[in-house]
Amino acid sequence: MDWFPLYNSIRIAAISTGIIFFVGIFAAYYIAKTPRLVKGVLDVILTLPLVLPPTVVGYLLLRALGPKRIIGSWFLQTFGLKLTMTWWSAIFATTVVIFPLMYRTARGAFESFDETLAYSAQSLGLSNTYIFWRIRMPCCRQGILAGTVLAFARALGEYGATSMICGYTPGRTATISTTVYQLWRTNDDGVAFRWVLVNLAISFVVLLAVNLLEKRKGGK
Repeated sequence: MDWFPLYNSIRIAAISTGIIFFVGIFAAYYIAKTPRLVKGVLDVILTLPLVLPPTVVGYLLLRALGPKRIIGSWFLQTFGLKLTMTWWSAIFATTVVIFPLMYRTARGAFESFDETLAYSAQSLGLSNTYIFWRIRMPCCRQGILAGTVLAFARALGEYGATSMICGYTPGRTATISTTVYQLWRTNDDGVAFRWVLVNLAISFVVLLAVNLLEKRKGGK
């Protein structure tokens, strides 16, 4: 049994989760402080990938990053980099798909934060940077960690957008999801079922971790 799809899925999920961890947190923090109308518009735009079919997300990414499109052709001509049909092309897809999960979770955590703690820290002369990393983030860490774990799990199982932008090439771009589909399509149900069991095991561990985080948060 070739374990490349598992390795590839984990590295794609890890990289994309690392990206949206910081981008999602800062987007949630600054957008939460904007006027209600602006916040509503930005919320719709940033949350849109959560409700769009993954294949639509993949199609839009192809329209932007394809070798004959403006961005894709510029990267190809300038750096010799093809932004589609490589293993790291899937990072674009998973980052877009899981960003709303991190953003919405982080925003909810920040909105539940007791701002009197920040005001008290400001009255003591502490900087906003110190307040953010040493006071706000520790108080919101359970919600943010739960969002991070969920985003990682979603990235690990992403199929629609990933299959469109990076395809399926054994040993190069294959992920767990695309491998299961390819094995099913070729009537190799035995190996496909093994990958399904692997995915189920990972999902179980991830959901268990989220539940433990939520219990710790509730206990406080």
